[in-house]
Amino acid sequence: MTTPANVSHWSRRLVLTGACFLVIWNFALIVGIGRQTGIFLGLFGFVFHTIFGKAYALIPTYFDRTLSTDRLLAPQFFLTTTGTIALAVGTELVHPALLTTGGLLWLAGTAVFLGTLIWTLRGNFSGRETSTGTHNEHRVVVDRIANAGTPVALLFLGLGSAGVALSQLAIGGSFVAYTPRWIHLIAVGGATVLIFSLGFRLLPRFLATTPPEWLVWAVIPAGIFGPLLLAAGIPDGPLFLIGALVQSIAMVGYAALVLTLLIRTERSRIGYSAIGAGAVSALIVVSLGLHFAFVGQTGQQVMAHYRVALLGFLGLTIVGISYQFYPPAVFDTTVPTNALFGLEGPFTGDRIGRLVIGFLCLAVLLDLTENSRRKPRPSGA
Repeated sequence: MTTPANVSHWSRRLVLTGACFLVIWNFALIVGIGRQTGIFLGLFGFVFHTIFGKAYALIPTYFDRTLSTDRLLAPQFFLTTTGTIALAVGTELVHPALLTTGGLLWLAGTAVFLGTLIWTLRGNFSGRETSTGTHNEHRVVVDRIANAGTPVALLFLGLGSAGVALSQLAIGGSFVAYTPRWIHLIAVGGATVLIFSLGFRLLPRFLATTPPEWLVWAVIPAGIFGPLLLAAGIPDGPLFLIGALVQSIAMVGYAALVLTLLIRTERSRIGYSAIGAGAVSALIVVSLGLHFAFVGQTGQQVMAHYRVALLGFLGLTIVGISYQFYPPAVFDTTVPTNALFGLEGPFTGDRIGRLVIGFLCLAVLLDLTENSRRKPRPSGA
């Protein structure tokens, strides 16, 4: 039997763990960790632990279901957190055994997550049953199309996780051994498609307005096919080029969704600025990706692409949406006196939230500027 209080407890614990990984990831970047290590901390640690937490709470409801069991949430938490840490440390230390262990732990954890949700959604994988109330009947079509992307995103997460685990065992130079292929499938297929699917359901309700229906028909199908083409074609070639074009349609469409809702809404919430900044970051990611596909890439541009995609698009979007569920103003009622170091006026939760969003936006901007200005090393240097 599923206990709502237990689901809520583990959902919040997973989201908090994601926030901790966000801090660890950015601190580790300051001390000079490698790009691949940062991807494991940022994508597997921050992005996906936050997604795991909210997926358990949101996806069953959006498919008119109840989570099948809450007994597997604790094992999944242990497996994915330890797997992420092992992958990050193993990458930084170039330790094959630790990398293999981390890949298998992560695969086992995601298998538990996927198994729980797949069993929960059985009989409604198309997402036709949406639990959309009568007062939201005008959203039913958008909700159904958005739901259709969720099982595909889960499939991408499973395939990518299996690929990461197998890439640690495969012979170098083989199709399977190229880890960036699977990282792209997890990030662009798993995380991004989930952002698209859940975004079309969450954001119109958060902002109390309705997006153009045609956007969901552009974003979800393109978001499904783009990752497959990118993963198969990376790092270059015709498939990569076509994938970049298709994925661009999805990303631009999502940015259009967010910006349209922000323009139309009469509401004002602290998280909206982060969600808007995430949409702008999505457009930057598109421009960099198309540049890679049609012109080529350098190490500096790849670093900029990775940081803007993870911290800008996914990171700011997740922070903005998280603030809707966990308003920073809660801080005001839990801390009796919240003046900081004698500053004038209370140091409120909203002020903290604005600082967090501001610092994250500044970090993305500095990363983009620094990597754009940095000249590639001459050959042989």
